[in-house]
Amino acid sequence: MDKIVKVKSISIWVFIVPFIALNTCLILITKFHGLFDDQDVLINTIPYIDGQASISRTARVFPTYLIFKPAMFFTSYLLIKYWIYNKDIIVFFNKDHKNIKRILFFGVGSAILLTLHSIFLGIKFDNDLYKLFRRVVMLAFIIFEVVAQTYLVITYYSFKNDLLKFINQKFLKMKLILVLTLIIVALISIPIVTMPGNKFLKHALEWNYFIGVISFYLLTFFMWKNKN
Repeated sequence: MDKIVKVKSISIWVFIVPFIALNTCLILITKFHGLFDDQDVLINTIPYIDGQASISRTARVFPTYLIFKPAMFFTSYLLIKYWIYNKDIIVFFNKDHKNIKRILFFGVGSAILLTLHSIFLGIKFDNDLYKLFRRVVMLAFIIFEVVAQTYLVITYYSFKNDLLKFINQKFLKMKLILVLTLIIVALISIPIVTMPGNKFLKHALEWNYFIGVISFYLLTFFMWKNKN
């Protein structure tokens, strides 16, 4: 199927583009201090471990936002294509599947929310309502993304026997384990992220959770077999 080839090719870029963009911003702001104003510089931090900085802290300043924002816009575009092509694949095997509209709604919705987050990233506006809006958009992106991924895995599991010649089922199982892990971590983290304090733990959780979310697409690339 042509759509399978497209999903396979898109999925690897949905992982690579944000991964490289995010870590390029981190390397620049921690190692190339001459590019930044003094107040924006970060020193000797590995936020995946020590949580000394949030993702937005590394990506919202000049010149890192020149890398991060275009990368997120491109990722959003790829996500929309990814979810539409997955919808087409599901329709091919089961045109009346109950999860088709849910997958499309949450999947495309996550891409739109990522675009909104990227647009407002770095815009300084000292207003509590605006700050709340940014947090809600980011939280909604994560929720929509994880829900879409969960529905997709469940849907493929529902007719996995029809997919035997198209997929490596080991990676479908790994995707199921990943989304279950993301859901469990999210539930456990609710008290942490809603209570004041724990800033460094929140930052470290943010970095690692983001990697977990985009790793879903890396597993997609390996799940689908080559066309031949």
